[in-house]
Amino acid sequence: MKKFVIMTSIVCFMMSAAAGIVHGEEKDSQDKSIQDVNLAPEAESAILMERDTGKVLYKKNANKRLPPASMTKVMSLLLIMEALEEGKIKKDEIIRVSERAASMGGSQIFLEEGEEMSVHNLLKGIAIASGNDATVALAERIAGSEEAFVKKMNKKAKAMGLENTHFNNSTGLPADNHYSTVHDMSVMAKELLKYESITNYTSIYEDYLRKGQENEFWLVNTNKLVKSYPGVDGLKTGYTNEAKYCLTATAEKNGMRVIAVVMGADSTKERNSTVSNMLDYAFNHFETKNLYKKGEKITTLNLLKAEDQYTDVITSESISTIHRKGESTEDISSEAVLSENLQLPIEKGDKVGTLIVKKDGKIVSKSQLVLKQDAESAGYFTLLKRSLQNMAKSS
Repeated sequence: MKKFVIMTSIVCFMMSAAAGIVHGEEKDSQDKSIQDVNLAPEAESAILMERDTGKVLYKKNANKRLPPASMTKVMSLLLIMEALEEGKIKKDEIIRVSERAASMGGSQIFLEEGEEMSVHNLLKGIAIASGNDATVALAERIAGSEEAFVKKMNKKAKAMGLENTHFNNSTGLPADNHYSTVHDMSVMAKELLKYESITNYTSIYEDYLRKGQENEFWLVNTNKLVKSYPGVDGLKTGYTNEAKYCLTATAEKNGMRVIAVVMGADSTKERNSTVSNMLDYAFNHFETKNLYKKGEKITTLNLLKAEDQYTDVITSESISTIHRKGESTEDISSEAVLSENLQLPIEKGDKVGTLIVKKDGKIVSKSQLVLKQDAESAGYFTLLKRSLQNMAKSS
């Protein structure tokens, strides 16, 4: 496939000795920060990532397969947010709870068979209280059954290049051949955080379902750092006897968002302390410079055979650079590579190119560029009119 390239120079802050990051993978040999600190001495595995660039600031046993417990719901939430974005479900839609969803054990919001609840409130039940019943109810609505939803989860994991993740359910309840890693969980969290409204749910410390009714239910966030650590606004805890205490957390401070994942801690205190240590390290030693906000226009796509010939190409996520505090900075450039020969129709949000951020000719990050609105094939009269206009201009 041919490529069309647009170069844009941008002056921004960037550390002079930054390691090259491609698709969130760091070059350890160039980054002593990963080697010289021990931020998670007691955890089985841990990772610290800056969200926009995907730069890994610290890791320990990053690819060790372990049971993720309820952190599984990071992937479930990702598919739910995708369905909302694509209009397949709506937040005010009312869902009737099945017998199977209502029978889920473990963490739950005590849904009853036949009960009706909005997608909005089911989302709160998952994000705040880690409700297994709420998760299955939404999984069944999106895919028809939990089994079909799990297939979508594994398909998504494969598409994201997550080689050490496999799901057997949507909740994280103990199951054979159900595993992930801190690396894979951080990549899932990075993708989930593209849907910026997710933190409107995961940041809530307490709320109520069925307010004022006899079966009113008090929701309390299982992630206590939402209340105790400034800037923490998600994402998902996990615990089983086998998995021990796990947490995928995210926090934002001074425009920099980081993701910290811990698996296999012996207690909630140890888990929260380890995550806090990693967040402190990130915010004390690094800074980011935002280049583009999510949804920002990068260029315009000329689609000669589309009903609307010119359509904006926008960023699919926030795009930044990262540098150590106090280090020298240099200019960087961004390169928008747009795919030619795109086949109509193209849906809003479909990938039409890649924005490549470079430093000294080396790739720092890659992000998808997407179409701002649907591009439908032009009708006969539109094409005729356009041809006549072009003929008139050339005469």
